[in-house]
Amino acid sequence: MTENPTLPVDRPAGCPFDPPAELRERPGLSRLAYADRHAGWLVTTRDLARTVLADPRFSIRYELLHVPVPAAAGVGPLPPAEPGDFTGMDAPRHTRYRRLLVGEFTVRRMRQLTERVEQITQAQLDEMQRIGPPADLVSSFAFPVPTQMICELLGVPYEERELFQRNASLIAGSSGGDGNAAAAAAAFGELQSYMSELVTRKRAHPTDDLLSGLTGSDLTHEELTTIGSVLLAAGLETTASMIALGTWALLQHPDQFAALRADPAQADTAIEELLRYLSIVPFTLRAALEDVEIDGTLIGKGDTVTIALQQANRDARYYPDPDTVDIGRDAATQVAFGHGIHQCIGQQLARVELRVAVPALVKRFPNLHLAIPSDEVPLRGNATTSGVHQLPVTW
Repeated sequence: MTENPTLPVDRPAGCPFDPPAELRERPGLSRLAYADRHAGWLVTTRDLARTVLADPRFSIRYELLHVPVPAAAGVGPLPPAEPGDFTGMDAPRHTRYRRLLVGEFTVRRMRQLTERVEQITQAQLDEMQRIGPPADLVSSFAFPVPTQMICELLGVPYEERELFQRNASLIAGSSGGDGNAAAAAAAFGELQSYMSELVTRKRAHPTDDLLSGLTGSDLTHEELTTIGSVLLAAGLETTASMIALGTWALLQHPDQFAALRADPAQADTAIEELLRYLSIVPFTLRAALEDVEIDGTLIGKGDTVTIALQQANRDARYYPDPDTVDIGRDAATQVAFGHGIHQCIGQQLARVELRVAVPALVKRFPNLHLAIPSDEVPLRGNATTSGVHQLPVTW
């Protein structure tokens, strides 16, 4: 095992948005040492990433995966996905859940939500302006916008959003491994209990929301409760992190900030570029269900493959000068949302929120800038999701 490098997780000094420098030196497919001493593989190029993610011979089942980060050492095998957690299932179990959900996340349906996203965004910007600078962009804008949207999507009553948002914030704030694990576990338990009770109410008195729409299916109470919790966990923190980190990246590239403000019609390409550039979920995992030959190399049955999404999105063959932000770049082929049948089901909602929120912020505060030196921004650094604890800004 000693001849196989481990997964690099440290970003280059002074470059909080860049993948670990060691990833640049790795070939498209190479051996990788995992935390539990498993000998697996690492993929770093866009083509190979898409190849593995689209191949049904690679599984996403939790119990088959080995985790490459040191924090996973000694924790033992992952448990199988609970009923309803389609993110850890292969077809046909995954297909059943996905078919029930896909109609709730169509491009057309998400566009219908645009007006509501705009209303929520403007209300948060109004509140920021009323209170005045400085402000923490995370707590005052980046987190409230997607939180309110997921509440509306799931049908959380307005008067109950404080409990929902408070616990969601505790869960999101704990992911950096900064000692809040116990608080996060308690918050998740409270959210699960709340979601279970909410499902019961939706069955008795359905309203116009996703959970109510699913009560007419054959999903059990446990399945529907888990689906609600999975959608929350998958969509809230990632979108909030994208708003905060995307804004920070634009502030670090003032020409791109100015370009977006001058031409808000570039919002679509700007968001795809920020998704590519930031890749806040740095990697995903698959396990070979049988011997598979990829790019002339045999990957053995049972081997775990780590797909480095952040490095695949910096593949210079597809994205010239990949370490710069260019909001006019065609980055539609980026893999920040994954690829294949497990591609993020909520990606269209995330895009709607980002395409509305980021340009609106830039327009409202044209001289927005960091309130502290860039190297003092408190990163929420861990190997599974990138983000910041706070982003102090002023204008």
